Amino acid sequence: MKYILLLVALLVIGCTQTPEISSINPENWAKRMADISSLDSLEYGKTYLSVYSQIYSTSEHKTHNLTAMVSMRNTSDQDTIYLLKAEYFDTHGNPVRTYFDHPVYLAPMETTEIIIDEMDIAGGTGSNFLIEWKIPAHCPEPLFEGIMNSTMGQQGLSFATVGVRIN
Repeated sequence: MKYILLLVALLVIGCTQTPEISSINPENWAKRMADISSLDSLEYGKTYLSVYSQIYSTSEHKTHNLTAMVSMRNTSDQDTIYLLKAEYFDTHGNPVRTYFDHPVYLAPMETTEIIIDEMDIAGGTGSNFLIEWKIPAHCPEPLFEGIMNSTMGQQGLSFATVGVRIN
């Protein structure tokens, strides 16, 4: 009888956990923090990236949820670059969340990601990111891509977007 009660308690506890909104733990950004106050010669940039946490399916009244990955890539094989802020907006331009708002580094050729869970539909069909960054002079600009996918049964859907520098 004790074992049955223990099993039931474990099942109840396991089913009541709140799902993550991102598979990248915010503590990971804290581990990547960088002090760039002495690096005043860095070039500033801002990139717009469209991502889709939902797309329309069969009509404007039905949507299909997607997993979205924001891939942030240092394209330099020599220089470390710095990401200053990654802010997520919904279809209407309202801020949903900020993943980090302090400088984090990306070593040469390094990539890091933000994952938006398929069940996280806060962004809607027209969600997007603004990513601020700084790079050394003569360093290639970082590459920002959105990779969206979903699988259901034997059906699969995936597509990609590429960021555009706006400043």
